[in-house]
Amino acid sequence: MQAVTDERLALFAEMESKYEQKDTDYFVSLLEHPDYVVRTRVACILVDFGGEDKVQYIAKVLKNDDNELVRHEAAFALGQMSYSSAIPPLTDATLNDPSMFVRHEAAIALGVVGNKDAKEALQKALNDPDLPVVESAVVALSNIEFMEKLSKNEQFAKLTGG
Repeated sequence: MQAVTDERLALFAEMESKYEQKDTDYFVSLLEHPDYVVRTRVACILVDFGGEDKVQYIAKVLKNDDNELVRHEAAFALGQMSYSSAIPPLTDATLNDPSMFVRHEAAIALGVVGNKDAKEALQKALNDPDLPVVESAVVALSNIEFMEKLSKNEQFAKLTGG
């Protein structure tokens, strides 16, 4: 276990240097790293870099990663990015991911994106067999409704969306 921790810490030091250089290609390549801790961190780093061009990479992680924690973080990351192009992968995860943990986060992320195009998927999620997913869909739908009808401050609405 110590060897894994030492390797991870060494990689994190390298990642910090690449982060300072804003080396997107380097981080995209790490999305295939065997260590789920690294992949989780990379999803958040790509969000921090910004840009809608990162959605495709994080969406691929959301769809294909074998670790539910990594997929959960990818859903969270897509919500934080708030691009409407994240709606299709978040919708797919909300309705089809085998993990309740991921479906819940994807539903919340749809609410954070706050786009009315997410409503149909969230309405379907109200029938999810797991209560946390249903409750997340309720939160997300209420935020979308708030954003459509009352919100004057987009940042506030995103904070209350999940």
